[in-house]
Amino acid sequence: MTTAFDFAPILEGQCVGLRPLVPADRDALHSVAADPLIWEVHPTPTRWQRPVFDALFDDTMAEGGGMAIHDRATGALIGSSRFSVRYAEPGEAEIGWTFLARAHWGGAINRDVKRTMLVHAFRFVDRVIFRVGIDNIRSRRAMEKIGGIEIRRWRDPAKPHVPEHVVYAIDKAAFAAGPLA
Repeated sequence: MTTAFDFAPILEGQCVGLRPLVPADRDALHSVAADPLIWEVHPTPTRWQRPVFDALFDDTMAEGGGMAIHDRATGALIGSSRFSVRYAEPGEAEIGWTFLARAHWGGAINRDVKRTMLVHAFRFVDRVIFRVGIDNIRSRRAMEKIGGIEIRRWRDPAKPHVPEHVVYAIDKAAFAAGPLA
């Protein structure tokens, strides 16, 4: 595709609104992330702790692509996600680093976030990848429910202490015929 990827869109889903993350979101987003149960099966289970969260937030702001997720019904900030090409191959983008307040688990919110972000991404790329910690069964099941197909395993060479990840993919054709269509 010839169009440069738009890493700072304003997006509207059925249940959620997404907008670019800004520095002023740090404290409110940490209030969401401060729940240890959100991170219990995550490769970084201490992400609820302020210094660990701040490192994630700083990385997101430095790379760009961070998205604040708002509940459209209440306007409340309920989580975050990110667009990236850091670990993607040509023709791909990544959606990841997604977390939601537990009150929004198990319903339509995650599906709506992913559908909304995928629709945007497919304007620029033909395939979207998602890296999920190998032991993060909750997120792996969620990926499979939305049509993610495991394509490879991945380990960050700069962080050998971080567990292996499963890389899932959804391409345009699978998206059009899949559970999020």
